[in-house]
Amino acid sequence: MYNTAPFGFVCWTLLGILENIGLAQSERRLGLTLKRLLLGKSRDPRDVAIFHHISLVAFFAWVGLGADGLSSSCYGPAEVFLTLGGHPYLGVFVGLGTVITILVIAASYSQIVELFPTGGGGYFVATKLLSPWVGMVSGCALLIDYILTISVSIASGADAIFSFLPLDWHQYKLELAGVIVIVMMLLNMRGVKESVIPLVPIFLTFLATHVFVVLYGLFTHLPQMGTVAHSVGAEVHETVSTVGFWGLVFILLRSYSMGAGTYTGIEAVSNGIPVLRDPKVHTARLTMSYMAVSLAFIVMGLIVGYLLYGVGPEPGKTLNAVLFNRATAGWNRDTADVFTLVSLLSEAILLAVAAQAGFLDGPRVLANMSLDRWFPTRFSVLSDRLVIQNGILIMGGLSIVIILLTKGSVRLLVVLYSINVFITFSLSQLGMVRHWWLDRSRSRDWLGKLLINGVGLVLTTFILISMVAFKFFEGGWVTLLLTGALIGLALLVRRHYETIAQQLRRLDELAEQAESYIRQSAAKEAERPKGKPAFDPRAKTAVLLVSGFNGTGLHTLLAIMRLFGNTFRNFVFLEIGQLDVGTFKGPQEIEHLQQRVQSDLNRYVDLMNKEGFYAEAVWDIGVDAAEQITRIVPTIIKKYPGAVFFGGKLLFLNETLLNKLLHNQLVFTIQKRLHRLGIPFVILPIYV
Repeated sequence: MYNTAPFGFVCWTLLGILENIGLAQSERRLGLTLKRLLLGKSRDPRDVAIFHHISLVAFFAWVGLGADGLSSSCYGPAEVFLTLGGHPYLGVFVGLGTVITILVIAASYSQIVELFPTGGGGYFVATKLLSPWVGMVSGCALLIDYILTISVSIASGADAIFSFLPLDWHQYKLELAGVIVIVMMLLNMRGVKESVIPLVPIFLTFLATHVFVVLYGLFTHLPQMGTVAHSVGAEVHETVSTVGFWGLVFILLRSYSMGAGTYTGIEAVSNGIPVLRDPKVHTARLTMSYMAVSLAFIVMGLIVGYLLYGVGPEPGKTLNAVLFNRATAGWNRDTADVFTLVSLLSEAILLAVAAQAGFLDGPRVLANMSLDRWFPTRFSVLSDRLVIQNGILIMGGLSIVIILLTKGSVRLLVVLYSINVFITFSLSQLGMVRHWWLDRSRSRDWLGKLLINGVGLVLTTFILISMVAFKFFEGGWVTLLLTGALIGLALLVRRHYETIAQQLRRLDELAEQAESYIRQSAAKEAERPKGKPAFDPRAKTAVLLVSGFNGTGLHTLLAIMRLFGNTFRNFVFLEIGQLDVGTFKGPQEIEHLQQRVQSDLNRYVDLMNKEGFYAEAVWDIGVDAAEQITRIVPTIIKKYPGAVFFGGKLLFLNETLLNKLLHNQLVFTIQKRLHRLGIPFVILPIYV
């Protein structure tokens, strides 16, 4: 996927620099200093307090995840109002429908959170409740959505900033958007909490200024509320007399569906459960409540504010900028300018905060799909800051490409953005409806829950169909094309991994043959040792890198025996338990990983001891196997001077670019590092 965009290539180059910087001793200090300056010090995943440290309480989650929904008030109500055109007072009905929809979707996702306490995003819901293939479609739609979340949030933020700058300066808007994305990437590569906490003051400023304007507008226009109500009735009567009742319905439904960007942040909370503070379900539901109530209030308040102040489009200004200017028109000029400036700046930066949902949840969806082999497994790997660095880079890089291709057009980006999120919304609601129906005999309150998700399904499906119908030729086809292309890529990757898995299963069948070969070789010795063989410091030692007790490890061991005969009498089996998104979920999962690694290595040791060879196990866990091995090697060399290191590498008969992209080159990285230390490392091929 990342080869399709030049910036994606740059991101991967940057990632390679960050991961491999400082390999030579002369460069190591400078590399570590630069890396720590940009990303911070490494974190110890074995620290039991680390999960508490990096998790978010409800308030911070509201900022980091819920802000995606709240920030949609910067463009959602404006889209509704602009779509109504010459019927502005009908916006009251659309606003009420929007508020109801927000509350229904939030309630339905609260049920999803409860059913999926470890993470209830659209990918998992569709995968578990419908089918893995439907889940893949939902996941691909989510990935495009989160890339567009970043794009539309940053582009809209840039619009807000330039709303109070001269028109001549607008030529630099795309450059500013690109810089903001890069800064957000660096913040997120430092860590989840580190990327959220600095933005809290901005979030609170946005909330305070917008709530103030809404309440100020209502209280100062109380005498005119009757006039507004009369205007709404007159607008309805005039519209019906002009285009008929069904014409009125069409105008309302079109405007309602065009404001679909307003609801897009709700999904983020259920997807981001893994980064929330325990108890996660309670924190998620509380976060969702904060977001739903605040979003509903501000969206309805802004629409009413547009009506009260007679807001309309002005060149180079957002509707919110026009509203703030008119609301403060009677103030002291300096006070009004400062208030408007602070409000618009907080709005712009809140939109950057909203991009957090894309940076937090997008890489997580990508990582979960990579664990299921829909995308390259490297996307599930964590950095030494315990974040999904690969995903952050690819999400940020592609969002910059989209901003450049669309020239930062918020209206176009909102169209692309809204379609995809409602694909996921609809599939999630469908899965929940199916679940409650099948579970009706075991759940007493199944009917009420089914009704909530059923109403959510009807609303989200209607909005999806409307968005595609109304905006297909205005850019909607682009997002469908991108999603279809991503689905095709996922199918290609999955087919490759399934083919390789079949070949590796045949390789695992060689394990018994390998054990038989070792026994036959040991039986040829004149005298077979009894019990566990003693360590002979004068004997040759082979250190074998393994990744579990499997056919690849045994195949490499068999190759050593075949090529070198009885040259090696001491064997050291070295394994690094890889911490990724699938294993880094809590202290229990880490302990389980440690136990699995120890069990695998003990099987190798028992096998070799039984056949008369001295064997030892060395292990550790971490996020960077090459780095961990480099640290462990000096200890091994001290005990076993002259030891030779071995590693197996899958080799394909027809080596293609896809093979290189989908399989890591870890063994070559380790070989390079050990060779620089003057330690022999032999790579033994495993043909598949």
